[in-house]
Amino acid sequence: MHNHSAHDRSEQYKENTLSLWGAVSMGTGVMIGAGIFALTGQVAELARDWFPLAFLVAAIISGFSAYSYVKMANAWPSAGGIAMFLEKSYGRGTVTAVCALLMYFSMVINESLVARTFATYSMQLFGAESQGWLLPLLAVSVLVFAFVVNILGNRFIQSFSFFMAFIKIGGLAFLAVGGLWASGVNFEVIAAPREETTISGFLGAVALGILAYKGFTTITNSGSEIKNPHKNVGRAIVFSLGICVVVYMLVAFAVAGNLSVDEIVAARDYSLAEASRPAYGDLGLRVTVIFAIVATVSGVIASVFAVSRMLAMLTDMKLVPHSHFGMPGSIQKHTLVYTLVLAILLSVFFDLSRIASLGAIFYILMDIAIHWGILRYVRNEIGANAAILVTAILLDIVVLIAFLWVKVQSDVLVIYASIVGLVLILAGERWFLSKEKTNKG
Repeated sequence: MHNHSAHDRSEQYKENTLSLWGAVSMGTGVMIGAGIFALTGQVAELARDWFPLAFLVAAIISGFSAYSYVKMANAWPSAGGIAMFLEKSYGRGTVTAVCALLMYFSMVINESLVARTFATYSMQLFGAESQGWLLPLLAVSVLVFAFVVNILGNRFIQSFSFFMAFIKIGGLAFLAVGGLWASGVNFEVIAAPREETTISGFLGAVALGILAYKGFTTITNSGSEIKNPHKNVGRAIVFSLGICVVVYMLVAFAVAGNLSVDEIVAARDYSLAEASRPAYGDLGLRVTVIFAIVATVSGVIASVFAVSRMLAMLTDMKLVPHSHFGMPGSIQKHTLVYTLVLAILLSVFFDLSRIASLGAIFYILMDIAIHWGILRYVRNEIGANAAILVTAILLDIVVLIAFLWVKVQSDVLVIYASIVGLVLILAGERWFLSKEKTNKG
């Protein structure tokens, strides 16, 4: 049994197949996929005129978070990524399993967020009179497409992600520059915010903003393939965060220069398309929609790839139950199917802001667990700075509390959904792991 799985793994994860820039493009690919297209409107809704600043603060917090991932990845690069980091801190038990599943679900939620974003942007091409059922149908179709591409294999995904990352960064820069030019490069937007936001509203916006950067964590999953992993995983994380900050800030200023906050909120699911109108007219809207489609499709593909591998890893680690349901092929192929079904259900039944909120809650909880695990158990081993870790934890907690507070006032269903999700994950894992123990016993 054991040799078989080791052989399987070596086939799936070829060493030295991923270059530094390949990894950077995967990271930026996943980040730019949803983040900026889906979240600009929602972040603006909470932070009002301060929303470009919310993206910047989110980047700073993500930078503190990234410290832990860089340190762990430099010490122990592996295909398990986060699951592996958790295991190094907490051992193979409930905590590792639950937190790794939180990460898994936050990534699946992210995929349905991106699929839903793909649908809302695509709908702009059909005009306003299109049918309500079209939106979930488009969202499902992009997920199915991502599944097909993932079946085609690793090398194809890498070259595809790489190519798409360039198109996305180029496209967004083009939109941002056009937008800034159309608004007469108007930076006093930032100097004199007209509408005050509450502190909790601003921090809530930051929590959603963090989702726009969390794609850097998928780079940790390519630890075993990247060339010179002990240096390059960390570098790839730093570079891709840097690229994203620049792109996001350009876009935020362009959107803020062309639309009032109320206009952004009104068009919140497709605000970038709306913001390109003053600069490029209806053509701008079409071009933006096409960029959004490219960005979201490639984002889903990269994300599905990373997620199914993470679940396969958890299965290998005997931390999650696995049933073949009569399917042929390797475990990773099966985890692809599960991931897809879950993402489809979410994208059909939930709207954009709820999907994003759930993702933010799960992700920040998992992030806190990573930092705490390093602080408690492996800090000296990997030479991590306690002050940075404590700062990362505190920033996460402050942002999470503010976000929950905003949601309690505006959309309690999200809170209930996340509690139910947490309870199910926890109960399921306790049951599964105790059953495993009995079987071994």
